[in-house]
Amino acid sequence: MTAEHQTPMRGLASEGLLLPTIDEDSAPFWEGCLLGELRVQACAACGRRRVPPRPMCPSCRSFEDRWETTSGTGTIWSFVIAHPPLLPAYAQQAPYNVVVVTLDDDPGIRLVGNLVTGPGRPLGEIDPATIRIGEPVRVIFDRVADDVALPRWVRAGD
Repeated sequence: MTAEHQTPMRGLASEGLLLPTIDEDSAPFWEGCLLGELRVQACAACGRRRVPPRPMCPSCRSFEDRWETTSGTGTIWSFVIAHPPLLPAYAQQAPYNVVVVTLDDDPGIRLVGNLVTGPGRPLGEIDPATIRIGEPVRVIFDRVADDVALPRWVRAGD
């Protein structure tokens, strides 16, 4: 990989958590998160949604895209519980969950995040024994840096 094609490393949030790298393809997703909107990329030619964002549609090979705001609701498709050894900032919150959520708007779209009790709450606050596959959830956003709000998930009834 040449230097001009390498993605610069991002730093750490104040809590020591890793920050995502925001590039040309993903910038509209992260801009939406800052506005409290869960956006997904869709092909402007055939309409197929895709995650992660990329320059070309895998279905019709069009380079035209648009961004659609979703309802922000879904169900837990899968999850794991992270235990040490982990990076120090993550080890302090362990054990914590990492959930894969299928969006209600498009069951083919799955996003990875954490099930939390609310914005700004610790990752390890939910008892792992209470998490269920198929459980309904809704997105919330945690601002972790000036330019980054992470999508996280809360139980739909919370």
